[in-house]
Amino acid sequence: MSICKILGVPFNNVSPSEAVDKIINMLNSKGKSMVFTPNPEMVMRARQDKEFMEILNSSTMNIPDGIGIVYASRFTKDPIKERVAGYDTLLSVFDSIKDTDKTVYFFGAAPGIAQRAKAAIEERFPGIKIVGCADGYFDSEKEKTIIADINEKKPSLLLVGIGFPKQEKWIYKNIKDLNIKTAVGVGGCFDGWCGNVPRAPKFFVDHGLEWFYRLIKQPYRIGRMMQLPLFMLTVIGNKLTGGMKR
Repeated sequence: MSICKILGVPFNNVSPSEAVDKIINMLNSKGKSMVFTPNPEMVMRARQDKEFMEILNSSTMNIPDGIGIVYASRFTKDPIKERVAGYDTLLSVFDSIKDTDKTVYFFGAAPGIAQRAKAAIEERFPGIKIVGCADGYFDSEKEKTIIADINEKKPSLLLVGIGFPKQEKWIYKNIKDLNIKTAVGVGGCFDGWCGNVPRAPKFFVDHGLEWFYRLIKQPYRIGRMMQLPLFMLTVIGNKLTGGMKR
């Protein structure tokens, strides 16, 4: 399984089904694993944040969550096969581990959202075992309580949705003390799964235009969306100057 490096961030060159299989293998393996889902905005942040860049380089798997990553990979020697959306990858993981001994914990989003996401996923995947939830609004004392609850529940899979780069830094900092097998940074998945933030229609998803749909629905995101053309210009400039050899 090859690695495609884009502006310093490594991506596992996997298909959606291969990403799911790899996560299932992590849940059945010894040791602990970290899975992140970098998109162009995250790559651009990592270029300015050395700690974040080091964390993305220390993960067990980075999946290419963003059509911009796929386009950028075409300027490397190891073009990525296709976009692997973290949202859909985890739904497939749920389908694979339902009716097994594998358990899940939801941590993140606004108060009540993780619980609503839990209910929605349990309805969609009967037999899934979601053993706990905690929202993403916490101080140092509440954080200790959350960690204690995670360790008491011993989930196989911990999903952390507190926004990047906070979620990746939180996982990296705490994983050694967590009673888990695999932790995944999930961004806004909880909001999506419970319907709080509707997913883009299938046409937009299939054509890599989710970003455009979100911009139509949430025009205030224009500042963040400008990271995508900036990312592509940086990739092209880096290629022209010989900076992207892989």
